[in-house]
Amino acid sequence: MAANRRRQIRDLAFKLLFQMDVGKLPMADVAASFRETAPKDRIDERMADAAIRLAEVAMEHLPEVDEMIRGAAEKWPLERLAAVDRNIMRLATTEMLYGRDVPPSVAINEAVELAKKYGTEDSGRFVNGVLGALARRHCDEEVKTE
Repeated sequence: MAANRRRQIRDLAFKLLFQMDVGKLPMADVAASFRETAPKDRIDERMADAAIRLAEVAMEHLPEVDEMIRGAAEKWPLERLAAVDRNIMRLATTEMLYGRDVPPSVAINEAVELAKKYGTEDSGRFVNGVLGALARRHCDEEVKTE
């Protein structure tokens, strides 16, 4: 799968997670709405399916993913993190731990790019630091963060 396509799928999956989190909505409702409103000229059915599946995997593992983020963001209660940062880290952690072929360094770099795009001025640095710490604790690969 082309890197650009994967990046688009991550972006869409992040938006789905964000919508569920902020709106306190069930995945089924968010997925149904997404399928109805996604621009067909930019998002094909396979992309939509992949984004929904990635968000579903994140939700399936949410308790353990959140616990790992809590452990890596020691001074920051998960509930007090910006919703953008929290959901980007959920997505990246899911990819690092449950993604079939996503090296931790790739998941972290993609998360940093999402944080720069959607977060605050400090989001990229913060997400990078937390995910780097998380990867060093929970992943086998040697991780170098930006």
